[in-house]
Amino acid sequence: MNHSIYSADRSTHLKVVAVALVAGIAVAGLGITARLGANDGYAQTARVIKADKPVMLSTSNNTAIR
Repeated sequence: MNHSIYSADRSTHLKVVAVALVAGIAVAGLGITARLGANDGYAQTARVIKADKPVMLSTSNNTAIR
C-alpha cells in the first residue's frame, strides 16, 4: 500500500486523478441541475404600484424650491 504521494506508483496517481475527475463532474452536474430547477424564483410576485401626482409634505410653512 502506498502511504505517501511521493512514493506512489503510476497506477495510484491515475486512480487519484480519476476519482477527482469523477467527483468534479458530479459536483458540476449537481450545480447545473440545481440551477436549472430554480427558474421558478425569477417570477415577480410583488404588486406594481403606479405613481400618481407628486405630493410635497412639510411640517413648516417655508416654501420648497425644487
